[in-house]
Amino acid sequence: MEASDTPGSGGDLSGSAGDGRERDGGALASGSPGRPRRDHEVPASSEARDAAEPPAEGITLTAALEAILMVVDEPVAEVTLAQVLERPTAEVAAALRALSAEYTASGRGFDLREVAGGWRFYTRAECAPVVERFVRDGQQARLTQAALETLAVVAYRQPVSRARVAAVRGVNSDGVMRTLVARGLVEEAGTDPESQAVLYRTTNYFLEKLGLRSLDELPELAPFLPDDVETLEEQK
Repeated sequence: MEASDTPGSGGDLSGSAGDGRERDGGALASGSPGRPRRDHEVPASSEARDAAEPPAEGITLTAALEAILMVVDEPVAEVTLAQVLERPTAEVAAALRALSAEYTASGRGFDLREVAGGWRFYTRAECAPVVERFVRDGQQARLTQAALETLAVVAYRQPVSRARVAAVRGVNSDGVMRTLVARGLVEEAGTDPESQAVLYRTTNYFLEKLGLRSLDELPELAPFLPDDVETLEEQK
């Protein structure tokens, strides 16, 4: 409840600060309406209002943080989030800790953790057995069109980074890549010496599922490419 909503005595307010404090105590007991908000009560309510003020985009700070953290694939620093949302770093840090505590208190299946100098969503440890069972059972499910496209890019361009796969497909492929890794069709193959990006390649399990002895037996890709493929690659 805001301080201005607290019942007051409704008496003379022209007295000293000491008298005001005495009247405050009496007003709380009597329940008479009309007491104005005191200066010493402003900080708590102003903090609540500041936390509820939306960032530049017109959405609440907590909603903006959740939206950003939902799509990142590595921890994001508080200062980075503060710069993007144009809010003080201390305010962003407080909001992140409040969200983390809220998720824990409500028993959510995910957790917001501060790891390696940044924040990111993680599956809660207690839910690990359920996630593992889901991943194992999902091995028999058919791959989606997006997964097949991503797998084809990796197979013909390996070793390749996620950024390169996304450039070829024209859409972010991080989630699909994680699915392929979880299913054992794709694995990490070191890092790029220039960008330090993680590189990926197909696995022996991939060859086994396709009935191939080696990657040399993959069908020729040239007949399926447009005539201006080189020009398109240069543009990307």
